[in-house]
Amino acid sequence: MPGILGRKIGMTRLIQDDGRVIPLTVIECTPNTIVQVKTTEKNGYPALVLGFDALKKPTKNRKFRYLREFAIPEAEAINFKIGDAVNVDLFGDADEVQITSISKGKGFQGVVRRWHFRGGPGSHGSHAHREPGSIGARARPGHVHKGKKMAGRMGNDRKTIDTQIVYRDAEKNLIGLRGPVAGGKDSLIIIRKS
Repeated sequence: MPGILGRKIGMTRLIQDDGRVIPLTVIECTPNTIVQVKTTEKNGYPALVLGFDALKKPTKNRKFRYLREFAIPEAEAINFKIGDAVNVDLFGDADEVQITSISKGKGFQGVVRRWHFRGGPGSHGSHAHREPGSIGARARPGHVHKGKKMAGRMGNDRKTIDTQIVYRDAEKNLIGLRGPVAGGKDSLIIIRKS
C-alpha cells in the first residue's frame, strides 16, 4: 500500500528522555476504504482509489467526501479488494514519508508581503511606500514579461514535503509527523511512503 489520507489536527511537541524537543504535527487517519482497484487491462495503469471521511447522508454515486488515487505496482493489484480498510498500521515508526496538502489561503496581497519587496522611503514626501516600482521598459519589449513579481493571490497552493513519522497510535488512528505541515486545521493531508 503506497499511502493513506488523513486530517490535520494541529501541532504539539514530543519531549525526548534526553531533553530534546521535537515539533510535531498530528494527523488523524481514520481507516480509509478502497473504493476502486484499477488494473492495466481495464484502465491502462494499476492504481488504488481510496475514500476518506464517509458522508453522513451518502448518495448513490457519492459515499466519501474525499477520493484520491495512489499508483501501485502491477503485481500488487491482485492483493487488494474493494471495501478493504487501510489504517495507520501501514507505516512503521521512523518511516520516511512524503506529505501533500493545500496551504492556507491569504487572499490578494501586495508585493511587500507576497514577495518580500523592501518598499520605498518612509518619509520626506515619498508617495511609493509599498508600491512595486517600475514593471518594464518602453517600446522594447513593449509588454510586461511573464512571471513578473507583482501583487496577486497568495497561498492556497499545493505543497509537498518530505518528513518523518515520529509518533504513531494505531488505537486512536493518529500519526505524528516531524515539523510543520502546510494547511489549516481539519485540512486534507495525503501521506505517501517515500
